[in-house]
Amino acid sequence: MKYRSAINILLILSLFSIMLIAGCDDTINISDIDNKIIPTSNVSYAEYIQPVLTAKCARAGCHDDQTREAGLSLTSYSNTTQSYLVVAPLLPQNSKLVWSIEGTSGSIMPPLGYPPVTKNQIDGIKTWIKEGAKNN
Repeated sequence: MKYRSAINILLILSLFSIMLIAGCDDTINISDIDNKIIPTSNVSYAEYIQPVLTAKCARAGCHDDQTREAGLSLTSYSNTTQSYLVVAPLLPQNSKLVWSIEGTSGSIMPPLGYPPVTKNQIDGIKTWIKEGAKNN
């Protein structure tokens, strides 16, 4: 009888764990983001830029709405573009976001130990900024 109760408890805990894991909003797959080719023109913020910022900057618990490392959240268009010079529309060379992901600001983001921003993603972010950093 004790053996059967222990098995039932383990079964209930296993099912609870599966439900908990399935319910987590951790659906971002870094390899899916990294394998998605960003076009060389007409870059959509919603389709290409926000998924990269979410996966590489906010997901790590650095630039999300709660943590706001350096006072910066990159979880939404308004958060990304309202911070002074994080994104300078039409001028990627003047955008702190570009400096950070290219490592020209003295440190590279994301920091070591986190999935880096790929060359295609850097080029895509720069193109999006050159095109006016639109909320499209």
